[in-house]
Amino acid sequence: MDQRISMVTLGVSDLERARRFYEDGLGWKRGNAHEEVAFYQMGGMVLGLFGRDALARDANLPPETGTGFGGVALAYNVRGRDDVDAAMAEAKAAGATILKPAEVAFWGGYSGYFADPDGHLWEVAWNPFWTIADDGSVSMQRQE
Repeated sequence: MDQRISMVTLGVSDLERARRFYEDGLGWKRGNAHEEVAFYQMGGMVLGLFGRDALARDANLPPETGTGFGGVALAYNVRGRDDVDAAMAEAKAAGATILKPAEVAFWGGYSGYFADPDGHLWEVAWNPFWTIADDGSVSMQRQE
């Protein structure tokens, strides 16, 4: 199997609300016109929004939702430290809940966390050891 992730799908409780957050709030462009799912091109991968119950049924799982931390965080890496603060402010203005304001991180970078309207966890981070290309791809310098 190739080492890659092609798509991340978030199960959302209200697809229209989620679309408004990502499209109107964050300014992202949807890559499809389907009524039951939304896809967003993310450089070399795709982010999908799908109704939470429908996603559970698609995976042959019960639709009941748990509470608390789901063990997953998505990350949006930026090119500079100031870009973290700008992205966090944009997310907050779009309706995100700031969970952890940006701060110097133990690993040498700068990061913070927000939750989208469905509670999906996003980290916004600047990593001084990574280079972000124009297409959004990431080059990681090896650390010893």
